[in-house]
Amino acid sequence: MAKILTVYYSRKGENYFGGEIRSISKGNTERVAEFIQEAVGGDLFELETVREYSKDYHECTNEAMAEKKAGARPALKKLPKSIDEYDTIFLGYPNWWSTAPMAVFTFLDAFNFSGKTIIPFCTNEGSGLGSSEADIRRECPGAAVESGLSIRGSEAADSKNRVTKWALGKVR
Repeated sequence: MAKILTVYYSRKGENYFGGEIRSISKGNTERVAEFIQEAVGGDLFELETVREYSKDYHECTNEAMAEKKAGARPALKKLPKSIDEYDTIFLGYPNWWSTAPMAVFTFLDAFNFSGKTIIPFCTNEGSGLGSSEADIRRECPGAAVESGLSIRGSEAADSKNRVTKWALGKVR
């Protein structure tokens, strides 16, 4: 049986929900990551940036765009000690400007993913996975990057059955 790691970046606080801004105590991607880990087992790891993004949703999106344009790699509070023991990595994030947040790329740059299977999952309000799958493939040569799952953030809390079925189908 494959050794599984579920890694995710998620935003708590102000989030966009189908036309309005609402504050949530648990991020949408975090909810989906927990559903995956509950379904397939393995370890769960949250990526957190050293410098917090603005609590204001619109200001946060501006910061995210500036990071994307700069190709930034924001510092993370911690990383897993190693990913050597893992065969399969579920990788979760919100879609920020058509890809994963730059903090996710900080994580990807920190390790060699050759021979690993990366399975992306993404929360968004209609933009899907954007270019994130291709971006992850480009960032992780030698890894098998499978087609990912897109979940509307506004539906994340109620997505357990869908996520469980998808995740179990990925680990066979």
